[in-house]
Amino acid sequence: MTDGPEPISADALRALREELAELRAERDAAAATLGDDDTVGDDADAADELRRASDVARLDRRIAAIEGRVREAGLAGAPPTDRVGVGSTVTVRFEDGGESTVHIGELADADDPALVTSDSPLGTALMGRRAGDTVSYRTPGGPMSATVVSLGD
Repeated sequence: MTDGPEPISADALRALREELAELRAERDAAAATLGDDDTVGDDADAADELRRASDVARLDRRIAAIEGRVREAGLAGAPPTDRVGVGSTVTVRFEDGGESTVHIGELADADDPALVTSDSPLGTALMGRRAGDTVSYRTPGGPMSATVVSLGD
């Protein structure tokens, strides 16, 4: 990790912008359902109004976080090429001798089976490492290790 803004891959930035657009639309729809007057019906109506207001507040928080990350990404520049960081493509060799090329990202993506999130056990262990480094990490099956074979495509 760096002391400044974290780099982000183009794909992750695109995904954040798509999520932001979806959240804004969801927030607008939820806000439109909030009552304009001070009269609320029975307790169920009041509870429903509170839930919807809570949903709008939750969406506002997530929107603000994503907007901040998108701004930060613009300041951070490209992902590093000499050490593992967000946006890196990394080939690792596992204890059993198998190798895999993974992409380090911020957001999980079911459509990218090679994606490893930066906050996962393997992703966290790889961050900041260089080719030749061996990392240890914990999995539900127990401790594991992997060696960084190379960075880049």
